Amino acid sequence: MVDIQSILADNLNRVRERIARATENAGREMGSVQLVGVTKYVDTTVTSALLTAGCREVGESRPQQLWAKAAAPKLAGAHWHLIGHLQRNKVAATLPHVDLIHSVDSLRLLKAIDTSAQQQGKQARVLLEVNCSGDIEKHGMTENSLKALLPQLPEYKATEVCGLMTMAARGGSEQVATRNFATLRTLRDDVAAECPPEVKLTELSMGMSHDFEVAIHEGATIVRIGSLLVEGVV
Repeated sequence: MVDIQSILADNLNRVRERIARATENAGREMGSVQLVGVTKYVDTTVTSALLTAGCREVGESRPQQLWAKAAAPKLAGAHWHLIGHLQRNKVAATLPHVDLIHSVDSLRLLKAIDTSAQQQGKQARVLLEVNCSGDIEKHGMTENSLKALLPQLPEYKATEVCGLMTMAARGGSEQVATRNFATLRTLRDDVAAECPPEVKLTELSMGMSHDFEVAIHEGATIVRIGSLLVEGVV
């Protein structure tokens, strides 16, 4: 019989060790990178075991799956991240469950989130997704659309924009991933002077199981890791 709990605990320890090593190698402060465990390929039982192992920041790509898991009693205490595409008609049902939305890719979506947050009497926390790879299959703002949006952010009182998110090019090499992540960091640094003073783009969500170490080297503060955590279970 497979001991799911032990496997996940071992996987989590190995991933944390790699994050710590990459952080140290990058000359960054230990603890400056947050791990979000991606649970989109596993059921509530495996997700619960991951929480028990100590990974309480968990992410889903599809809103409906996030709703279902957030409602599961055995997953109480999880801090949910929506890391995939969010349609405006799913915003209202998503907001009560999430700590952070990583994938705000348009002004229209930002407006919908702010309206729903006001109606629900809460403060939404979001990241702006930027398409740094040029992959037409990926969501995300262009550099120009991001720059055009920044001066408008203070208008959205119920939404805190905490930083930026990107994904590396699909099937690209480590060098391509490095370039994509460096693009996001450089863009964030370049627009810092253009941001309204109340907007702090402190978070950079970038890097997954196959490229999180290069993302950390390029400044990631959040890494989204799934397959490495559930290896041997699925």
